[in-house]
Amino acid sequence: MNFKNLLQKYSKKVSEYWKTGKVQRTSRITYDVVWNIVLFFLIIGFIGMFFGVGVGAGYFASLVKDEPIRAYESMEKDIYNYEETSRLYFANNVYLGDIRSDIHREETTLDEISVTLKDAVIATEDEYFETHNGIVPKAIVRALLQEFTNSDMKSGGSTLTQQLIKNQILTNEVSFERKAKEILLALRLERFFEKDEILEAYLNIVPYGRDASGRNIAGIQTAAQGIFGLNADEVNIAQAAYLAGLPQSPSQYTPFASGGGLKDEEGIQPGLTRMKVVLHRMYEMEYITEEEYQEALEYDITEDFVTDYKTRDENYPHVQDELVRRATDIIKEKLAEEDGYSLEDLEEDDELNQQFEMLAERDLRQNGYHIHSTIDKKIYDAFQEIVKNYKHYGPDWTGPVKDPITGEVKEITQQVQVSGSLIENNTGRIISFVGGRDFNDEDQYNYATQALRSNGSTMKPLLVYAPAMEKGVLQPGTPIADVEMTYPGTNIKPSNFDRSFHGILSTRTNLANSYNIPAIKGYIEIMNDNPVEEYLEKMGITSLDENEYANPSLSIGGTTRGITIEENTNAYATFANGGKFVDAYMIEKITTSDGEVIYEHEPEPVEVFSPQTSYLTLDMLRDVISNGTGSYVKSQLSHPGVDWYGKTGTSQDRWDIHFVGSNPNVTFSTWLGYNIPQQQCLDCDMYYSHRNMKLWAELVNTATEINPELMAPSNSFERPDGIVSRSICAISGMLPSDLCSEAGLVTTDLFNAKFVPTEVDDSLMRGAYVMVNGKAVIAGPNTPKEFVDGDGLTFNPEFLKRNGYDKLGDITQLFPNVNRSAWEKISLPSNDLGSEIQDDGKAPSAPTSLNNSGKTLSWKASSSKDVVGYRIYRAANPDAKFELVGSTVETEFSIPSNKAVYHVKAVDYFGMESSASKEIVIGDFSEPKEEDKKDNEEDKSSGNNGKNKDNKDNKDNKGNNDNSEQDEGTEEPPDSEDQDETGDNNS
Repeated sequence: MNFKNLLQKYSKKVSEYWKTGKVQRTSRITYDVVWNIVLFFLIIGFIGMFFGVGVGAGYFASLVKDEPIRAYESMEKDIYNYEETSRLYFANNVYLGDIRSDIHREETTLDEISVTLKDAVIATEDEYFETHNGIVPKAIVRALLQEFTNSDMKSGGSTLTQQLIKNQILTNEVSFERKAKEILLALRLERFFEKDEILEAYLNIVPYGRDASGRNIAGIQTAAQGIFGLNADEVNIAQAAYLAGLPQSPSQYTPFASGGGLKDEEGIQPGLTRMKVVLHRMYEMEYITEEEYQEALEYDITEDFVTDYKTRDENYPHVQDELVRRATDIIKEKLAEEDGYSLEDLEEDDELNQQFEMLAERDLRQNGYHIHSTIDKKIYDAFQEIVKNYKHYGPDWTGPVKDPITGEVKEITQQVQVSGSLIENNTGRIISFVGGRDFNDEDQYNYATQALRSNGSTMKPLLVYAPAMEKGVLQPGTPIADVEMTYPGTNIKPSNFDRSFHGILSTRTNLANSYNIPAIKGYIEIMNDNPVEEYLEKMGITSLDENEYANPSLSIGGTTRGITIEENTNAYATFANGGKFVDAYMIEKITTSDGEVIYEHEPEPVEVFSPQTSYLTLDMLRDVISNGTGSYVKSQLSHPGVDWYGKTGTSQDRWDIHFVGSNPNVTFSTWLGYNIPQQQCLDCDMYYSHRNMKLWAELVNTATEINPELMAPSNSFERPDGIVSRSICAISGMLPSDLCSEAGLVTTDLFNAKFVPTEVDDSLMRGAYVMVNGKAVIAGPNTPKEFVDGDGLTFNPEFLKRNGYDKLGDITQLFPNVNRSAWEKISLPSNDLGSEIQDDGKAPSAPTSLNNSGKTLSWKASSSKDVVGYRIYRAANPDAKFELVGSTVETEFSIPSNKAVYHVKAVDYFGMESSASKEIVIGDFSEPKEEDKKDNEEDKSSGNNGKNKDNKDNKDNKGNNDNSEQDEGTEEPPDSEDQDETGDNNS
């Protein structure tokens, strides 16, 4: 059976089945059911669609409710306002330069742009440009779906019209509100303007990455010139496609690096790939033929990139950048206030802050402001010259550094960096600053205003001494013991820079010498009151982390983040201002090109300290320069008679070196350190702190030559009312007692009259004492009375306990080197010396090398450490009994001239005597010869000095007094080994 016959057979069967009517009845039922179901869902769908449209419309309306209805003139001004450059000025209206715009742009017209280039842009960015009314609904829906589904592929939904609106009227903020406003304004713009007008505006404002010099560029003419060295009407198809592809991701697709010059081969590749995508779009939309497409693909566009370029030449990059930053903040706050937002709102909402920051940046680019600064051009220029030629920065550092992002370790070389800030005290004007040693593409950092560094010991007056004096906890004369301590709740023991301790010294002396322990102790006294919030933040230091006040090491500059040099300088001016903080500023006013003032600085002083506290602090800081750690600076100043106060500061491992000084007019500080802090010390041919002080002085001297009235005032700081001079006891800081006066430890210093001490010193008491191993010690019950200085001075045990000094292993740690001899006359209670005086039950070792010279016996001291004195014994002749003839606390004793035999015994604190020293015989006890009698009589009459003549006939004579034997008289008695051991046990 062939296929034809088979088909006829089956057709006949289907026909017969159809005639039965079963199919018709079944399909009718199915059709009815399906139609009803479809109809139901259509109805529900339409209802849902209308509901969704209604909700969407309502939501859209809520998003744009605050957007004003813009007139044609307003929109025309916005979209064609490409840029009116703002100008910068030094102080006194001295022109500085135009704002260094983030984007370099040259305006052009549509007829100066090639048709090919226009086609490439439309094909790439907006294929429906000629037909849509400002938006493409399906593109918007697609973009919304991608957003809601969090799709990895984001195709975008913006037309050229929308992009123009976003760049010229709105911001780059990513939000539904901004997108809704963009759609509304795009529809309105299309009603007012022709397509060519919109395209021309777009091509003049769109960003195109960087040019060959590394500048950010915008506008098609600027891009054609900066990338290919051609005009916009001269580019070929491949070049047009390359340019048209850049706006999607300018920084990624641009062929040039931020510092100028071509990227490497890998860096260029994304732009070339993007160009091929654009060429394919142009071919698909039939803007170019297949032949042109293939030729463009094979074209080597890398040969066209500009290679001959110049880097940016700017005389004042640090000043320009800083003024733009500050002007942006000022205008941002102004725009926010106009929209009903406060500065606090911006600080709490990053997105809101970013939005107004972009608007402020746009205003600066477009509105042609005149920005007048406080910077003195002559002083600034002089500063830069000194910094450039200074010879004592210290060594460059070369070593491995880990990249915090990639984790890669690479070797780098970095030079010592520098910064400085000069501020007028009473106004806060920043007269000049030093941003660094150089400004280049690798290091555009301003170390004066941006770098957060530990301020080291310059923190002490700000956080410790001034706050503590304000609270009455300390005054300049208040004694603080610089002795070993640990941070509360830890085992960490802070130390001083010289790795030693200095005993009880006044607050003034401790600050002048920058000792750490007293500052830490002072801070612990006030730490729980949060002096960071109460004082530091009021002085403009706001960059510390929250709760850093709870770390005692903050008192010596141990911060987590650090503060800026400007903050530190500004805070020190507070003392010069009588306790009022005046915030430093760099912009005097901002005006429009027509002279209308839109901003003018107005100082707002903040009360931080009383005038009394401020004066006492600066008076102590005078000592830093007169005789403390900053005394070197005096020898470097050209006008040493100026009333300066100042402070040195060095951070951990000498990473940061500071000096800050103030006179009645200005405050100036300098800093040295590496960008990436290093432990390598900066002292190679000069003491590290001297490097910075020498630079500080050179800068001050130069500024003084330029403006002596400002930098070298003839007046001094005035002492306010409420400051008095009082005498106190240097031990306790209380009013002097008679005993303190007797000890010679009364000192005088300045006080806030509110906090003058009212109680009399109780640190001393009367007490019998003895000298033990060079120290005065309270006599014990068994201490022999003949060695006791009957009614001397001793520390009051109650005073020692009250101040925690009873816990010291050696109370002599309290003795400072200043007037130390007076302190050493004060006896120390024996129970406070711990193991130094312990009764081991053994007698002390005997004195040695007993000798006689004229009428004086002398000997070497006992080696035992608990000896309080010596007893001298005499016998009339070698066979007679020894009797006590005297005692002394010295190691010599006067004797009569007659013949006798002597020995000496050491006596310890507990009354035990040593064995006798080696005997010495004074005079000749042998029978004299007749011929010698006359000589003996003559000796007696002339006062025999006790030295015997040699008597070779009597070899057993114990009275032999040969000097050479006496010099060797160091031989120990038989039990000397035990005696020495006893002495060691007592040490």
